[in-house]
Amino acid sequence: MLEFDGIHVTRGSFTLSADLTVPKGARVAVIGPSGSGKSTLLSLVGGFLAPDRGRIRLGGQDITALPPGQRPVSMLFQDQNLFPHLTVAQNVGLGLRPDLRLSDPQRARVTQVLAEVGLDGMETRRPANLSGGQQSRVALARVLLRARPVLLLDEPFAALGPALKGDMLALLARIAEQTDATVLMVTHDPDDARSFAPRTILVDGGVAHPPVPTGPLLDNPPPGLRAYLG
Repeated sequence: MLEFDGIHVTRGSFTLSADLTVPKGARVAVIGPSGSGKSTLLSLVGGFLAPDRGRIRLGGQDITALPPGQRPVSMLFQDQNLFPHLTVAQNVGLGLRPDLRLSDPQRARVTQVLAEVGLDGMETRRPANLSGGQQSRVALARVLLRARPVLLLDEPFAALGPALKGDMLALLARIAEQTDATVLMVTHDPDDARSFAPRTILVDGGVAHPPVPTGPLLDNPPPGLRAYLG
């Protein structure tokens, strides 16, 4: 269970508060107007931003003061976090060891995970020689290999076309089920929220609201979200 307990952040004129709980293993979309604080919410969980007050707990453990590298969290951004000078296998292997000194069983696991995401035989390619969808699969393979209890995604598939994005969301759902990860996914696309996330956190008016069923929220959005969605 991921808990935001009395969280409050102020940066200049921007404020965000959050007092909510996300159940273990839940798939949750994070949606709201631009600049409302969606990415801020993820940064708080990832440890890239500290709250002015309040606590963040995971499984009952207070992680508020933990640096990003010590948090049981994987984060995936729109640019996929791939290193252009490394091969596909090396980019994925970073999920096991940052120094890439992998044992034979670890290298075998990298190969296995790449096959699971449909990249069998592409171990030696560089990111520049991959399509956008293949790059997304590399990033997801690294997430699968890390198997962290929390997965944060900040519009990772926004640059993909509708069909390919649908494939990536389906793959993400399989990975989340396989690893039993709690997933928070920022999206601007209500269709993505409907297809992937049974529940949604609305961030609007300086507040991250507790997760509610996605369909009813999008079918009858409050005024701020309705104006944003158009």
